[in-house]
Amino acid sequence: MTAAALPPVIETRGLSKVYLAGTEAEVVALHGADLTVRRGEFVAIMGPSGSGKTTLMNLLGCLDTPTSGTYHCDGEDVSTLHAEELAQVRLHKIGFVFQQFNLLPRMTALENVMMPLGYVHMHRHERREKAMALLQALGLGSRAEHRPTELSGGQQQRVAIARALINDPPLLLADEPTGALDSRTGEEILALFKRLRDDGRTIVLITHDAHVAEHADAIYEIHDGVLGRRRAGAHA
Repeated sequence: MTAAALPPVIETRGLSKVYLAGTEAEVVALHGADLTVRRGEFVAIMGPSGSGKTTLMNLLGCLDTPTSGTYHCDGEDVSTLHAEELAQVRLHKIGFVFQQFNLLPRMTALENVMMPLGYVHMHRHERREKAMALLQALGLGSRAEHRPTELSGGQQQRVAIARALINDPPLLLADEPTGALDSRTGEEILALFKRLRDDGRTIVLITHDAHVAEHADAIYEIHDGVLGRRRAGAHA
């Protein structure tokens, strides 16, 4: 089956989130968002602090549940799943990349990448081989036995990306992935995302930085909880 014939990796319709502030007041953090991201797309969602992009990211990452609307992730309706089911979606369908890397300091790069495989049925030597192959593919084979404090920021983010990809998830969700990096290293990470896109990976990048967003194929802007229409990125 071709990618075009498969369901979108992300499809939301009327996705909304309302928080209670006190006993009566309501804060509408996201208003009826419609979003479709197909396989092999590299999409940026851009907005300033307080715009609703973190709320949207948490919903897309199945870290929170919507107040209303629907969300199909890789063809599965996850809008009404309970906590344990959402955990399984996060494990198998979504790879997370964060600004601060979130690597475990006492583990080597290889062990950090292997960690998500501990939740699936796979022998340790198979987990090790798979993680090592991924690190080598990202240019970190020689750093596999180093701990995070022995790696540069760019190397740590590559380890984090390898960890996010280790379960072959349909979706890579990156939250401000270049925010803790210098500009040159940030450009290298964005170039890596483009290579992953060219390999058929689906990437959603959350950012407040217009320059970072321009590297994506398409950009959505969010303001006051309202998700705007997509436009082409400058480097698409």
